[in-house]
Amino acid sequence: MTRGLVEEFGPERVRDTPISEEAIAALGVGAAMAGARPVVEFMYADFMALAMEPIVNQAAKIRYMFGGKARVPVVFRAQEGAGRGNAAQHSQSLEAWFCHIPGLKVVTPSTPADAKGLLVTAIRDDNPVVFLEHKLLYNTKGPVPAGEHAVPFGAADIKRAGRHVTCVGIHTMVHKALAAAETLAREGIELEVVDPRTLVPLDIETILASVRKTGRLLVTHEAYERGGVAGEIIAQVVAAAFDWLDAPPVRLCGRNVPIPYNGALEMAALPQADDIVVAARQLVA
Repeated sequence: MTRGLVEEFGPERVRDTPISEEAIAALGVGAAMAGARPVVEFMYADFMALAMEPIVNQAAKIRYMFGGKARVPVVFRAQEGAGRGNAAQHSQSLEAWFCHIPGLKVVTPSTPADAKGLLVTAIRDDNPVVFLEHKLLYNTKGPVPAGEHAVPFGAADIKRAGRHVTCVGIHTMVHKALAAAETLAREGIELEVVDPRTLVPLDIETILASVRKTGRLLVTHEAYERGGVAGEIIAQVVAAAFDWLDAPPVRLCGRNVPIPYNGALEMAALPQADDIVVAARQLVA
């Protein structure tokens, strides 16, 4: 991801560091307060656990605690997710950790164009942003606008329109939902695929508008089901659009187990396109 940057921008702007996540994050927070706009890159989101103090207790709270007089325009960027046989310590999706903390913005792009546009917006934001990319999506191909391209935070994208079931997907689940939609279409079931793009701020209005149209809601992500953002999204929908629902909302998430190394077990621990097909069928039955 950083190939060629040091040659283009020089060693003052592109710093190679020891693998010490807490130190890297703390340096980023200090640089942001001093007027820079650092992008702090972690090799794996799993090891952001080592940097939670500067991210959660410093970056997220400094602007509030100083009454807006101090800004922390830092981007914490990391890869997360499973599907590559990296085992339990290198395969987690941990976006819910950061969504829980006021003061942090959380971004989860699923396409190349969104990755570019959201990263531009993240760097320009005066608040700390946790920018989480799924490792399997690095090989995704797709059109990317040349030149100036910024995607606003808090604006979900309808990746596929439909009438019967709203499917809110995060990261790879957007692509699995689109694949499931093709199968379901042959059965006369139209799946509307909604990509939040940012979890904080969350564009709940777009999700609500979709649910009011379809009457059914399915939320899917690779992260563990327990305490995941699917539960939060469903809670907000139920509170605001309960009377529009024709069936109980469904969570389709990763199992509450460490991600296995074995390939077959790893796939079994994660929701797949076929699982979306089955869940959608049950919702419309």
